[in-house]
Amino acid sequence: MRLHVYEWGEHRAPRVVCLHGVTGHGRRFRKLAEERLGDYRVLAPDLRGHGRSGWDAPWTVSEHVGDLVETFTEPAAWIGHSFGGRLVMEVTARRPDLVERAVLIDPAMRIPPDIARQLADYEAKPKEFASLEEVLADRSEGLVHTPREILDEELREHVVRRENGRLKYRYSEPCAAAVHLELASAPPPYEHLRVPTLLLVGADSKLVSAAEATLYGEALGDLFGFGIVPGGHSCLWDAFPQTADAVERFLMAPA
Repeated sequence: MRLHVYEWGEHRAPRVVCLHGVTGHGRRFRKLAEERLGDYRVLAPDLRGHGRSGWDAPWTVSEHVGDLVETFTEPAAWIGHSFGGRLVMEVTARRPDLVERAVLIDPAMRIPPDIARQLADYEAKPKEFASLEEVLADRSEGLVHTPREILDEELREHVVRRENGRLKYRYSEPCAAAVHLELASAPPPYEHLRVPTLLLVGADSKLVSAAEATLYGEALGDLFGFGIVPGGHSCLWDAFPQTADAVERFLMAPA
């Protein structure tokens, strides 16, 4: 499946592909693209089951990777948040010719099976809201320092009104449930991911363990960089300046 893609920047500029997490959408990278990556051609898809891309099953990791390598056929730097980070790892393992550099922002490399099941059960339940205030309260849960203007933009882009007048997010709940179960599987071996890589984690997030970061760094050696930014899992929301600074420095560093 060819994905719906948001685009910023000059067509001939160096390419950066940005992948969102479960329940997200590509336009979440607008602020990064417009305010920090103006010298790049930024391409941010809606993943299968999300936003304006097709929502058809299957929703396996392999199928998502297939969508990505069909949609993006030229080498680029890749940035992935959460599930998007896991997908960057998978694309690197399958098609290393497409990945010049990798930025993993609090990636969901692997989720313990019991936690994956709990998240899948939660996502499988349809979610509807009577008002934007209810949506805002739901979306704000668990966020640490996210500015209100970012949440307002999120609601404008990612909330739709159903025929019954109620509001829902623009993603498939069955897809989100399936993806969480997929994330209980092991990621590609780190030694198969030998491209310059920056791993960024939120200080208050527990998604990436110290052991995982250490093993990744040992496998990549001088190709690996690591950083901690304030806030929780949603680094580009909770700590945009610090996260964007780290991404900029990494992309601009000599190969």
